[in-house]
Amino acid sequence: MGTVTRSALALSPRTVIFDYGEVISHSPSAADRSVIEQLAGVDLDKFWASYWAHRPELDLAVEGVQEYWAAIAADTGADWDDGRVYELWLADYRSWLSVNPGTVGVLADLRAGGTRLALLSNAGPDFGSYFRHGMLGEYFDSVYVSGELKLLKPSAEIYAHVLADLGIAASEAVFIDNRADNVRGAQELGITGHVFTDVAPLRAFLESLSALPGMIWGRTVVEFARTRFRAQGGDGCLEGNI
Repeated sequence: MGTVTRSALALSPRTVIFDYGEVISHSPSAADRSVIEQLAGVDLDKFWASYWAHRPELDLAVEGVQEYWAAIAADTGADWDDGRVYELWLADYRSWLSVNPGTVGVLADLRAGGTRLALLSNAGPDFGSYFRHGMLGEYFDSVYVSGELKLLKPSAEIYAHVLADLGIAASEAVFIDNRADNVRGAQELGITGHVFTDVAPLRAFLESLSALPGMIWGRTVVEFARTRFRAQGGDGCLEGNI
């Protein structure tokens, strides 16, 4: 097997904070959703509406896994026994484990460049072990899970917690998320943000930041990065295209 040559991305002393779902991971595939739907055996419109309606409570750990699926059962008229609930939980969990290799390549390049990395995900506490002790854990210096913190993006409190724990100012942080509202929440604290749409725009954005002279942050630096991003074919929006 040949040696992989990394294109190192050096943003130090800045810390780049990544979301997980639909940034590092792919969205659940049609096949994944089909497995869940077959296990559920209920009206699909009602099921998915309930699935997403109760997700914030799961991600905040206000509801545990059993309570989450019991709430969906109540909404849809399902009568699942414990074994079926376990199958649903496992199928759902597994559906979020497929990663985008391009994003992983960006993580590897950032690490090769000595850039400090952190993960911040709206997820139940059951994902904490996967994030920390699976292969992804090798990329991140710190991992923050909403269900463990009892805080949810885009609240200012969760970003403030992450900054304090990392021991950095907002101006020293870069945040990547696929949701514009989450990025705006970070930007309101002074964090540089980028809305993830695809790997190529993400890499162009990070390369534009790596070219900045030192830690000269604020509006001047943001404008400098925007100009660099345009020069590389971007639209000049550091939040990406929604």
